[in-house]
Amino acid sequence: MIEVPTLPGVATLGGHGSRRPLKGIVLAGGSGTRLRPLTGTLSKQLLPVYDKPMIYYPLSVLMLAGIREIQIISAKNHLEMFRSLLGDGSQLGLELTYAEQDEPRGIAEAFLIGEEHIGDSPVALILGDNVFHGPGFSTLIQQAARRLDGAELFGYPVQDPERYGVGELDSEGRLVSLVEKPAVPRSNLAVTGLYLYGNDVVEIAKGLTPSPRGELEITDVNRVYMAQGRARLNELGRGFAWLDMGTHDSLLQAGQYVQLLEQRQGERIACVEEIALRMGFISHEQCFALGRELGDSSYGNYVRQLAGRAARSERADTPAA
Repeated sequence: MIEVPTLPGVATLGGHGSRRPLKGIVLAGGSGTRLRPLTGTLSKQLLPVYDKPMIYYPLSVLMLAGIREIQIISAKNHLEMFRSLLGDGSQLGLELTYAEQDEPRGIAEAFLIGEEHIGDSPVALILGDNVFHGPGFSTLIQQAARRLDGAELFGYPVQDPERYGVGELDSEGRLVSLVEKPAVPRSNLAVTGLYLYGNDVVEIAKGLTPSPRGELEITDVNRVYMAQGRARLNELGRGFAWLDMGTHDSLLQAGQYVQLLEQRQGERIACVEEIALRMGFISHEQCFALGRELGDSSYGNYVRQLAGRAARSERADTPAA
């Protein structure tokens, strides 16, 4: 289900800086060892989650934030598969580029790999195996982008916080503590795989020391902003779903969640063509053409139908000559 966004166009940096377009990164690296043999030759982010490839889900989140310039980071042997699927993004009104991560060295390495892509802009990073879905989500992330002056993170209440990085907030939503897999959690808010940062995140990442496991940890980035009093944790409350798909069970559960909601509501989750249309990235004619390319699948039929509804609505709103 895609709500009509309240802030059309490109998300921009708010706070005290000049207004610059927010760039996006989808980190679709990793070897997916917990999903083998499914990932023996295929990127985890290209596996199906019910009716669409996994990468559509994080890509759709960045699109809902109004972001149009997006870089996909993945292993060298997977990049051509992503290019074959998504191309340069122009069919969706996007500018997609691709970059190689030769081996996983931590989430924060994405800012070093993507430094040229980021340029002098703020950036939104999302992990390629995360699903976010809930009422008002596009408004929430667009507001976070407008307010951005440091780090905007997203916390989700979980029953087993000891398995996650856990954040604690003050009364104004600022992050005051962040602990990885705490034995005695001080809250139940797990920090999810969606991060918005100011442009200084590149220099922060350059200054990191690899952890004992040899990775540049995103938690260390967040702690820098927290120490500066510039980290906020937005709560994804009741009615939201946050899923990651790192195991066979969680991959299946995510697919079942999407199937249930789509069949009950008759609307698609993370339909990138629909989001591109509603965000004004493409016209209804372009959307219909994309639906036609998808053939006689239920997904293709859905895209053509929503393009038809948009065309009828446009005609109805056009004054008679």
